[in-house]
Formats: sequence, structure tokens, C-alpha cells
Amino acid sequence: MINAYSLVQSGLLLTAGNAADRYGRKKLLAVGLALFGLGSLAAGLAGSTGQLIAARAGMGVGGALLMTTTLAVVMQIFDDAERVKAIALWSTVASLGFAGGPLIGGVILNHFWWGMIFLINIPVAVLALVAVLKLVPESKAVSFQGTTPGPPAHGERPDLLGALLSTLGMTAAVYAIISGPAHGWLSAQVLVPAAVGVVALGAFARWELHTPYPMLDMHFFRNQKFIGAIGGSILVVFGMGGSLFLLTQHLQFVLGYEPLEAGLRMAPLALTIVGLNLTGVGPRIVVRLGTPPTVVLGMTLVAAGLGSIALLGGGTDGSYWGMLLGLVLMGVGIAVSSPAMANAVMSAIPPEKAGVGAGINGTLAEFGNGLGVAVLGAVLNARFAALVAVTASSLPAALAAAGNDTERAQISDAFASGLQTSQLVGAVAVLAGGLLAAALLKRAERAERAANPEQPVAA
Repeated sequence: MINAYSLVQSGLLLTAGNAADRYGRKKLLAVGLALFGLGSLAAGLAGSTGQLIAARAGMGVGGALLMTTTLAVVMQIFDDAERVKAIALWSTVASLGFAGGPLIGGVILNHFWWGMIFLINIPVAVLALVAVLKLVPESKAVSFQGTTPGPPAHGERPDLLGALLSTLGMTAAVYAIISGPAHGWLSAQVLVPAAVGVVALGAFARWELHTPYPMLDMHFFRNQKFIGAIGGSILVVFGMGGSLFLLTQHLQFVLGYEPLEAGLRMAPLALTIVGLNLTGVGPRIVVRLGTPPTVVLGMTLVAAGLGSIALLGGGTDGSYWGMLLGLVLMGVGIAVSSPAMANAVMSAIPPEKAGVGAGINGTLAEFGNGLGVAVLGAVLNARFAALVAVTASSLPAALAAAGNDTERAQISDAFASGLQTSQLVGAVAVLAGGLLAAALLKRAERAERAANPEQPVAA
């Protein structure tokens, strides 16, 4: 039920972005809202597991359109001077959803029927649809230039094979990543889709290099600004996604909080991001320092937050203050670095390909989050298995199978130790990624200044 949404959304992000560039970003934003609302209605009224999974997949189609078209519209509406602020606000809305979703869901489950979790989306989708139709201007790439010499080719042919290969490759790769912790990394359930994903994405890259009208111009990957920004983006989401997934389990199963209580204790991360971006602190730092120093500062703070959680907040004594400090530091770091990196990704791509750029940005988030959960989860599991000998497939099962309080305490201590190790690994990865991303972005800025000596590079 959970993965149906993630798989469909991640598989369609590039295709959705390309379709938005071609057929109109406002038009497909409205279609995405309608599909998300209808999928929510079907999910809320589902009478079987199969119906609910199908409805969640339909919501994933709408989600792919929403993730790409909203950022693409932002890129079209705002000029260079205002774009970083607009992207920061766009990120803030996502953070509000991240903070509010679990809390609202917990309240609904405590007082209403489970289907209300989905039905509450419908009035939001309807209001947003009305607002989009009334307020958002239409934009699309009027003409397209292929890779072959000659004038722009009006009405560029759709890259149907590219869309098929990218959807197949992304879906298979994400499925392998999210299935690894449950089935084992060397199992057929993981290796087969991983192989399919590698082959399909390799074929996609080869096709895009040779087709006259590529869905994704592979020459973007020669741009050091683009490479630096996407590398930093992946590692920020890697550290945050893996950390929060494991922290939720720690709060509930080791420290004994109810789901709603655990959600409240995770909220300072998102609230910090929201507060800094709504007040414009993040964008002002980008303008003041420039993109490379901002990326280093932000990712260093994210790494410090992970380190704080590992060293001060990951024990079994019930202390929350070390975890709170880590969540706030991570929030500050994400508020500072994410708008800078998203702006770098989007500004490295031609404006007529804004939808594809947004699709790339969303795809990176999906990959980074999945990799963070998988890799940091594997680190935790390895440390956990080295400390206690249990055959249970999950922490709750291991605690339930424990014979006495002493065994349960040993299992909790082992999980806490594994959590500390995994958070430290995440901190090192984020810090190293920040330094590398900043170096590539700095080199790209020097190259731009050398190519345009009379025109200073904007932050």
C-alpha cells in the first residue's frame, strides 16, 4: 500500500516533467490535482487491499505531475532575483506537509474511520484546482531544438521509447532499493529488479544520446554546476531520509512513545525549515555568501545534526534533548542548503526544459531517500546483529520474542548502538558530499566568469 504510490511516482517523474514542458505546465498541474483527488476518493472508499493499492498507484500518477509542474511553474513565473526565495517557499510547503501529515493523520485515526486519511485530501485538491485555474499562467516550450543541426523543430516528436525506458528503469531501481531491507540484498526479489533497472536506465542513456529529440539531454551531465548540485541534493536527502526513518522506530519501539507522540517529537525539524524559509533567512544567506559556501554551511549543519543525534540523543535513557538539538541543526542546514542546490539544478537547465529539470530534482529526492533508508538501515542491522543473536525480522518482533526484561533491555541497547553507528555514517557521507558539491559548484562558477568576464555570476 505504501510502495504503490512511491513506485509509480518515482517511475513517472521524468516523463511527467517532459509532458508538462510539451503540453503545458498549468494544464498538467490541473490534471495532477484532479488525479490526486480522484485517487484519494477511490482509496478512501476502497473495499479491498487490491482496490486500495490500485488507488494509491493512481495517486502516484497525480503526485508525479504535481511534483514536476509546481517547481516548473515557479521557474517560469519568477525572475533570477526572486527565484531563490520562491524555491525556498516551495520547499517550505513540502516541509509543512512533512510536519503536518503525520500529526493530522494521528488525530484522524484517533477520532475517525481510517478512510478519512484519504478523503481529507479531496477538499484541499478541489481548492487548489480552482486556484490554479484562476491564478496560474500557462507556460510551455513553444519550440524545440533537437541535437541535430538546423533550425528549431516546431512540434518536436514525443520521445516515447525514452519515456518507456525511463519509467521502467526508475521503477525497477526504486523497487530494488526499498525491497532490500525486507528481502535481503542478495535475494532474487532485489537482484532481478536491480538488474532490470540498470539495463533499462543504461539503454535509456544510450537512446537519449542518439535520438534527435531526447526527453533528457544527457549533455546536462557534463555541466559541473549540475553535477555538484545533484550530488549534494542526493546526499542531503540520503542523510535526512535514512535518519528519520530509523529515528521514528527508535522513538516508538525503544523509548516507548505512541505514534502521535513520536510525530510531535519529530516536528521540530520541519518547523525549523518552515520558520527560516518563511522569514527569508535561507535565501538571504544564499545571496550573501554565494552558492558554494552556502552548500558547505548547510550540509555541515546537517552532518552536525546527525552527529548530535548519534552521540547525544540515540541512547535508551529516554533523553530527548540531544535528539532535539540534532533535529534543529538538521532543519537549519536543510533550510540553508536545499534552496541553493535546487536553484543550481534548475538554473543549469534551459528554461524550456523546466519540467524535465523538476523531474530530475524529484527523482533525486526519491533515490536519495530510498538509498538513505537502505544503506543506513543496513549499517544499523549489521551493528545490531553483531551485538545480539536474534532471528526476528524486525525490532518489534525481537522485543516481543524476548523472554524477560533483561533480554528486552539488551535488544533495545543493541538497536540504540546500531542507530548511533548509522547516524555517524550518514553524517560523514553528508559532510563529504557537501565539500565535493561545493568544489564542483565553485569550479563551474569560475568557468562561467572566464566565459563572461564582464558579467558577474549571480548568487
